[in-house]
Amino acid sequence: MDTDAEEGEFDMMVAVLSGKGGTGKTLVSVNLAAVAEKSIYIDCDVEEPNGHLFFKPKNVKEEEVSVKIPVVDEKLCNGCRRCVDFCQFNALSYVKDKLIIFEDICHSCGGCALLCPEKALTEKKKVIGKIQKGISDNVYVNTGILNTGEVSGVPIISKLLDDNKGVSDIPIFIDCPPGSACVVMDSIKDADYCVLVAEPTLFGVHNLNMVYELVQIFKKPFGVVLNKCLKGENPAEKFCLERNIKILGRIPFDNELGVLNSNAKIVVRESEKYRKMFSSLLKTVTKEVQRHEAVVNS
Repeated sequence: MDTDAEEGEFDMMVAVLSGKGGTGKTLVSVNLAAVAEKSIYIDCDVEEPNGHLFFKPKNVKEEEVSVKIPVVDEKLCNGCRRCVDFCQFNALSYVKDKLIIFEDICHSCGGCALLCPEKALTEKKKVIGKIQKGISDNVYVNTGILNTGEVSGVPIISKLLDDNKGVSDIPIFIDCPPGSACVVMDSIKDADYCVLVAEPTLFGVHNLNMVYELVQIFKKPFGVVLNKCLKGENPAEKFCLERNIKILGRIPFDNELGVLNSNAKIVVRESEKYRKMFSSLLKTVTKEVQRHEAVVNS
């Protein structure tokens, strides 16, 4: 096997996800990105991104992300209500001979404007958030930030991923939103491999099962990282063993690790012990991606 590939010099997109926040998803994705020789880190947790707090990127450039929402020309609208009947999100209403548009719940599909027989509906841009791009040592840091109150972060996530399509010979690590909603689905759709992060509790098993079912629906190859491991019974480990799920690595419940992480330190840059641990995890993930690709191409 190619040595450089084992060290992370490999063209792959890895999504890191968990059933809830606080499980260790950002810990894993940040440190996998940092331990690679060179990598791209994409924070798709656009409602509450925190990877940049660890990386503290320099030379940050910012770009607004907008969507299109409908605007009505009341002189052309004849009150046919076809747009109102079409909208599945109830973002349009016709009251007292006037079409009302609820911008906050519009999903920007554009269907109402296409459907209007009088061409009374056009579209305007609405800024919903931004993308920040910077560099932290060996990592290109990409962060999506959704404005408070916006209905969906999917357009920001889509742009984050589209901006990094076509990148070769460098691994990409996606820090997904927690849970299994639409924003998570959009985050993993182009991933080559998914890393599921789980805690050693019954509640952790419930959360692991959420994302386990999700990656199966998307038919993504995956493995599990067990975080906060203690001696004794581990329900999350039992869950994996019973289903023959690959356990990629185990991160101990460790005071030093907890202190570094809570202080927004990248642990592989602070401790040789953790650098070795995450280097081993990166090699394991890389081998799993290569093994899966070999099976697909055979």
